Amino acid sequence: MRLRRSRCLTCYWHDGAFVVHPHPHGMPTALHPAAAEVLAAFEDWTTPGEAVELLGHLAPETAEEAVTALVRCGALLLHGSEEALDDERAARRWGSWMPEASFFHHATQGVYDPAPATPDAPGSAPSTPDAPDPAPAGSLPAPGPQEAPGPRPPLFTGFPDAPRVLLPRRPAGLRAPFDEVLYDRRTHRDFTGAPVSLETLASLLATTFGPVDFIDCGRGALYRRTSPQGGSRQEIDAYVGALRVDGLDPGWYHYDGLEHALGLLSEGCTPEDAVHLCAGQAWAGRPAFLVVLAARLERMSLKYPTPRAYRVCLLDAGHLGQTFALTATALGLGPAQTGAFRDSEVAGRCGLDGTGSVPLYVLAAGRPAPVDEDAPPPAGVAAFGATVLSGP
Repeated sequence: MRLRRSRCLTCYWHDGAFVVHPHPHGMPTALHPAAAEVLAAFEDWTTPGEAVELLGHLAPETAEEAVTALVRCGALLLHGSEEALDDERAARRWGSWMPEASFFHHATQGVYDPAPATPDAPGSAPSTPDAPDPAPAGSLPAPGPQEAPGPRPPLFTGFPDAPRVLLPRRPAGLRAPFDEVLYDRRTHRDFTGAPVSLETLASLLATTFGPVDFIDCGRGALYRRTSPQGGSRQEIDAYVGALRVDGLDPGWYHYDGLEHALGLLSEGCTPEDAVHLCAGQAWAGRPAFLVVLAARLERMSLKYPTPRAYRVCLLDAGHLGQTFALTATALGLGPAQTGAFRDSEVAGRCGLDGTGSVPLYVLAAGRPAPVDEDAPPPAGVAAFGATVLSGP
């Protein structure tokens, strides 16, 4: 019998326990930290006897029992087994994204008891007879999650000491036909450099991020926006990097949807600064403004304690990004967006702690150039000839 360590495997400390977490197969299991040394002996296909020789300082029975526990939880795989083949396929498909992206994806697929499994093995924490079994991967959360007791975070983030710019209440025109807006929406990377009016920026912010109405959730009020948001938690806040906005000094601002105002967080925002923050992308210095979408995570985790809810935060940012792009198009602006940015420095500009309040997405808009030099050409015969349009 030959065994090998799973290629899709993450180990970590949680609540004082050392956890071995194979994915997508297996389950998180609390073991003695010496399990990491045992796993290292199975870097390639190895028999338990050969591994025991490599682990000569461990008693044979201890090493053998550890191997049994690691096989049981899926961290060690049997040569030729379906689990081993699945593990190899997963490692190939995730490739350079491993281990971070693959672990995040698979570890948040199901909703299970947060306490890791503890098989009866030497060095493992004792199992509890009446403890519920972890739900299988892919299982659904229990219906109707309730908020945890305790103080609730405010519905709107405020910076009371920040100098404020009250925005115009009269919205700019949004009367473009829906079909035109939908099909004219394109990501722009080339802009004229002309400034955008404060009225236009105000309309874009209010339409995308402002409250539409308020609802009673049973423990108080929540509000809704023009985009769907998980549980109406509205955990996403908007921060504006103003480059070329008439009536607004360059700088970094927080948009307060309750007051429909911008609070100045830091002065100065240059094209060079925008390019640097957006990981060196030259186009980022050309729009009239950037908008950082940042999640205040406690608003979501208060009601949805499962790690899967972090996925919903990312989806919510995408919903807002699409509404932003369509609204900008209707206002005659060219929208842009990127997921490539320097997280810690963007967080610093926006006054975020980078832990409980984190940037997720960077949007932008400006006056689009009449001819977008960066736009890709239409696909022709040669392009389609080099393309596999369908297949298994």
